[in-house]
Amino acid sequence: MNTSLSWIKAYVPDLDCSAQEYTDAMTLSGTKVEGYTEFDKNLDKIIVGKINKIEKHPDADKLIICQVQVDEEGKEIQIVTGAPNVKEGDKVPVVLEGGRVASSHKDGDSENGFKIKKGKLRGVESFGMMCSIDELGSSTDMYPDAAKDGIYILSDNPEYAEAPVGSDAVELLGLHDVAFEYEITSNRVDCFGVLGIAREAAATFGKKFVPPVITETGNEEDVNDYISVEVQDSALCKRYTARVVKNIKLAPSPEWMQRRLASVGIRPINNLVDITNYVMEEYSQPMHAYDLDTIEDRKIVVRRAADGEKFTTLDGQERELDSTMLMICDGRKAVGLAGIMGGENSMITDDVKTMLFEAATFDGTNIRLSGKKLGMRTDAQAKFEKGLDPNTAMEAMNRACQLIEELGAGEVVGGAVDYYPVKKEPISIAYDADKINALLGTDISEDDMVGYFETIDLEVDREKKIVIVPTWRQDLERLADLTEEVARFYGYDKIPMTLPESSATMGGLSEKLILESEVRGVVESYGFCEGMTYSFESPKVYDKLNLADDDMLRRSIVISNPLGEDYSVMRTSALGGMLTSLATNYNRRNKDVRLYELANVYLPKKLPLTELPDERVQMTLGMYGQGDFYDMKGVLEEIFSKLALTGKREYSPLAGKNFLHPGRQADVVYEGKPVAYLGEVHPAVLKNFGIGERAYLAVVDLAELIAMPKEGVKYAGIPKFPAITRDISLMMKKEILAGQIEAAIEKKGGALVESYELFDIYEGSQILDGFKSLAYKIVFRANDRTLTDDEVNGVMDKIIAELDKLGASLRK
Repeated sequence: MNTSLSWIKAYVPDLDCSAQEYTDAMTLSGTKVEGYTEFDKNLDKIIVGKINKIEKHPDADKLIICQVQVDEEGKEIQIVTGAPNVKEGDKVPVVLEGGRVASSHKDGDSENGFKIKKGKLRGVESFGMMCSIDELGSSTDMYPDAAKDGIYILSDNPEYAEAPVGSDAVELLGLHDVAFEYEITSNRVDCFGVLGIAREAAATFGKKFVPPVITETGNEEDVNDYISVEVQDSALCKRYTARVVKNIKLAPSPEWMQRRLASVGIRPINNLVDITNYVMEEYSQPMHAYDLDTIEDRKIVVRRAADGEKFTTLDGQERELDSTMLMICDGRKAVGLAGIMGGENSMITDDVKTMLFEAATFDGTNIRLSGKKLGMRTDAQAKFEKGLDPNTAMEAMNRACQLIEELGAGEVVGGAVDYYPVKKEPISIAYDADKINALLGTDISEDDMVGYFETIDLEVDREKKIVIVPTWRQDLERLADLTEEVARFYGYDKIPMTLPESSATMGGLSEKLILESEVRGVVESYGFCEGMTYSFESPKVYDKLNLADDDMLRRSIVISNPLGEDYSVMRTSALGGMLTSLATNYNRRNKDVRLYELANVYLPKKLPLTELPDERVQMTLGMYGQGDFYDMKGVLEEIFSKLALTGKREYSPLAGKNFLHPGRQADVVYEGKPVAYLGEVHPAVLKNFGIGERAYLAVVDLAELIAMPKEGVKYAGIPKFPAITRDISLMMKKEILAGQIEAAIEKKGGALVESYELFDIYEGSQILDGFKSLAYKIVFRANDRTLTDDEVNGVMDKIIAELDKLGASLRK
């Protein structure tokens, strides 16, 4: 949003401040000024001069020597110029010796402009310079009567023709002005118009706000004899107003209007177009004009477009529409895209005789989505998107018709068409001075608060303690909003620093995060460093892991808009990322690498997806260098211990993981549920990932472990009775697992077995091929008595008998 200071002063006539003072004050009161441009920057000692005499330069065909009068007493200076458009008697802007012109001069710079010095041109002295509009820091957009290439001839404009010689040319041209750029938040729709900014400026500086007085317009005719309106979708069009102007007289708009429009970046075109743009900037209410002679059946229909409907807009482009878009149509065809752009078939031309004016309120969300679909962006669309106040539409319409009559642009037909089925009413908000002060930490009187509210045109009922909010202040809904109004006009810089008054709350981590932190501590104590890899995966990793075609890990979710093939599916396992990280470290010659990752995996319940996948947290461990299968198993055992999972767990060699060595892998089963697996990486997989030595992996389903019931730590007293120890050496086939031996010891030893320990494994020449020897130390103890040898021997006989059933015999 942009405004010029002169435009603001039109509604706040007593405003007197510098550009920097305005910027600071408006920003502090909540209307943030991003920056400003001074139109008279670097313009100094520029006066109105009159060319009394012109002579040819004796040594240059393209130069002339001018005697220029610079004051009313008749003083003249000599200026040499190459401008082709001057003649004797012309009044022109003249910069005197020592003065400055804007940086647009070819020898100037953006900060300091160009300083005029006495000099010689081909041997003839020159004591100043006559200025073009560019050298005055402006353009023909703001001054259409100025020559594009040549000196600005002031006397060609009746407004400047009588200006006294020697007077300030910068003031004459209205260049003592500033254009401000604002950052307006989307909830302050009223401040997207100059009137809204002016109202804020008046409140900020404590000045009177004087909005334009709108007078009644229209002849004795009835607009309903010219046009009828039918709105088929009141949800997308809350209000539609229309008026008719006949006997159109197209002409340039007055200079004051052209300058105001140009100062905010709008190029003046003609009086009708300029009036619609002027009112749009003034009231933040877009308007549109149609040639009434092109409106068939003299009827306006507001309806949704049909799917696939084609429409050519004012810019000459054919657009394909759909049924979500709102159209303005006549009795037979579409004539405009509602809130965005009119149609080429109803555009205003130089031959227009009768014009239809439209001011409406369309649904902001629909306008934004329609423009986005069509790839369009217009000034009107940008304002409609914010959600306009429907009560402003008729006021803006009447303002435009008033300007038409004042500028002699046409004859306004009496009356107006106004479709407004559900009128928007002001809301009431209760205020409480004590609560407002409590929120701000201030001691502002109720009288001051009421004064702030009334300054910005909020009506206050002091008896009922309510503020009646006009419909154009859509951002005020509750007491907190009123508190903000008090704060910004009282002054944020005046609000004292206070500590919040509240009771403290106890922070902390959830049980899940606590357990994850404990597991992290375990693996980090064993030298593992945390890594992090992408949740996106390449489907090629399944082949690198040697997964079977029907492996469940291949059932991954395909991303609809992937970054590329390498990131096209959601991972079902973090193994690919872990092995890639190990390979990177190996190729960089890092030794003894241990990594872990707490990774989310995404396991679809059904493909294609019909519901959200099972998103589970898994801990993936990977290492190479020092350490082997049993070191990795020890880490898992420590995790179980840390989580107080003391239930029955088994290590099953039937894991069946194709990416692990077939004889060096195991599933970890806890209380009958598989919760983890570990093993040495298959040599083929090592080769696929470029790892040149043995590596080991473990994957722990943390979600499953965290859900398991935990047992607290149990303490036992120091034994009162002595223990009896027995060593046993067994010979068995290699296929028999140590776990089976230990299960037999537990089963038959019962409560008398305090502990057992495998202390020797032997496979060698002294035993048969295909056999192995395991040696255990078994400790027996009773809590209530001293055991006898006969008791222990009896238990040992039961254990040996059970082992014999497994095929394990005593080694002799």
